[in-house]
Amino acid sequence: MASEALPAASSIPVELIDTADLPDGGSLRLLQCGNDFSIRFGSEELMGNSVRHSEEALAALGCRHLAQRGGTVLIGGLGMGFTLGATLSALPADATIIVAELVPKIVTWAAGPLAHIFGTKLSDPRVSIEMADVHDVIVRGVGKFDAILLDVDNGPDGLIHIANERLYCNWGLRAAHAALTPGGVLAVWSAYRDEAFVERLVSAGFDVDEIGVEAYPGEDDGIHTIWLATKLAGSV
Repeated sequence: MASEALPAASSIPVELIDTADLPDGGSLRLLQCGNDFSIRFGSEELMGNSVRHSEEALAALGCRHLAQRGGTVLIGGLGMGFTLGATLSALPADATIIVAELVPKIVTWAAGPLAHIFGTKLSDPRVSIEMADVHDVIVRGVGKFDAILLDVDNGPDGLIHIANERLYCNWGLRAAHAALTPGGVLAVWSAYRDEAFVERLVSAGFDVDEIGVEAYPGEDDGIHTIWLATKLAGSV
């Protein structure tokens, strides 16, 4: 394991645990600093085990309409499993949860250096992993999902994986609309607000609710955004 320099104020070394190549170039790095783990793309932290509040809120808000009846939920991206864990907590025993993950190393990390964070989430009988681009799973899943939870980038763009832009463009949102059952919810996490994205959601036929969630609970240090886009009953 290589080591990375930390800011001078810290005496705990940062260790590079592993890297994962991305389909369209670049790579992810799994870093460890004491008990803290981080997955980074360049200088951007995509996820860390010490900050999970808004990722868990994505699942809690996106699945609240399924608390009593269950259903089929698609999660875009495995990450460190916090959205998955909150989805499991939100849904009854007869629900179906599909996690679409594009990068095989993420799944390898879940069973290896991050196994203590994942616990038994991936062995839950409600959960299956599909090694695929979540966009492709959405396109071929017309009328299949009661909720789609997207936390695949830092917002509605293609910062990490350029093909993610397909998810957030006009025709990508129409595909998500078609993949949902009536009353189904597309929930999207973002590190920032985006009025143009809200307009695209509305144009695709969704009823949209924008919710601000504290990035760090109890601290005045930024707000993450979650959009809940509901497919109205009777729409196609």
